[in-house]
Amino acid sequence: MEIVFINRFFFPDESATSRIISSLAFALAGTGSAVHVVTGRRFHDGKPIPAAEGEIAGVTVHRIWSSAFGCTRLIGRALEYVTFHSSAYWRIRRLAHSRAVVVACTDPPLLSITAVLAIARSEAVLVNSIRDLFPEVAILLGMLDGRGVVARLLCWLRDLSLRKARQNVVLSQRMADALANRGISPSSLTVIHDWSDGKAIRPIDRACNGLLKDWGLKEKFVVGYSGNFGRVHEFATMLDAAERLRDQRNIVFLLIGDGQQRDWVESELRRRCLDNVVMKPLQPREHLAESLSALDLHLISLLPHLEPCSIPSKLYGILAAGRPTLFVGEVDGEVARIITEGSCGLAVAIGDSDGLAQRIVELAGSEPLRRRMGENARRLFEQSFRQEIGVDKWRRLLAEASVSTGEPHPVPPPPVASPAGSAP
Repeated sequence: MEIVFINRFFFPDESATSRIISSLAFALAGTGSAVHVVTGRRFHDGKPIPAAEGEIAGVTVHRIWSSAFGCTRLIGRALEYVTFHSSAYWRIRRLAHSRAVVVACTDPPLLSITAVLAIARSEAVLVNSIRDLFPEVAILLGMLDGRGVVARLLCWLRDLSLRKARQNVVLSQRMADALANRGISPSSLTVIHDWSDGKAIRPIDRACNGLLKDWGLKEKFVVGYSGNFGRVHEFATMLDAAERLRDQRNIVFLLIGDGQQRDWVESELRRRCLDNVVMKPLQPREHLAESLSALDLHLISLLPHLEPCSIPSKLYGILAAGRPTLFVGEVDGEVARIITEGSCGLAVAIGDSDGLAQRIVELAGSEPLRRRMGENARRLFEQSFRQEIGVDKWRRLLAEASVSTGEPHPVPPPPVASPAGSAP
């Protein structure tokens, strides 16, 4: 089986999409599949990746050109997207052949359209890995007029590319339902959750956590956020809760990561003079277990109207780290359901900063409850969200998708080595 992944970021980049695609590609290569990755030449922060093309742990990496004007402004991001699509089109055409399965991801958006065009004259088949629904996200965030010609055209082209795919993999049932409502065949929609590497990310006791010592937080109850400060997340409720708890000197908020809203969060911290909030950059892969375990209580947020379009991938790392979660968003949504049914967290509505502050105080004062929730989190992770589970689902789906005519390709055996995805 030959597989061609297309995603803007890949190892050694540390962004969420890169970690998932990298671990999947390395694991599939470990089963004997011929795996190619068409990706960019830069890290998610814009810095160039030293190595151009070559093989990494059995995966052939094709680093294609795109513009590098930066993504802080929409015009720069748009140019980077357009040039990446153009370069990806020509590289996919070179790689697509009768036995290839082309897996188009959604970073940058609408790669499924480019992939359909690139394989049009070949016998390759398309599988879409849909992490975000675009242009719906842009429409709901007010970045694109949903009634305009551009939005309608993009939706039509996107839907056409999904209908031509052998399979469309989504992250949640609500996302699958949203696409089915647009006329995408339910038989072509498969839900495969994201995952984490349970060996690389594991619960680390506070007494053994070097980051807590380095950051001067060993004597504090640490609640906070770790991940991308993206547009789909909401931070005002968390900051309002931090303001209400500023006199609780045993409680500190720790915010780890980068992204579009980080500058706004930092400006709010200065405006409100919140000295109980500490900000740190995204941590490298080798410190991820310590970073996630540094928080006694994790916060996740998602704008409610975006639940059908996106799901925070940080959830799976938190579960692997064995830490409880407070979700700020739709209390009846997908994330809230996972953590409440798993008895590993609680949910509050956006804007309910009093309720959020109250839950934080309650959990800060009950070490037995936090420990029980943390144990439940790791148990849920082991049962449903281990890397091996997700990789095996993808492996079987891709093997079935590769069947065009004649005898089916045999499903490759599962990996026997430790899960890939860490540094080769």
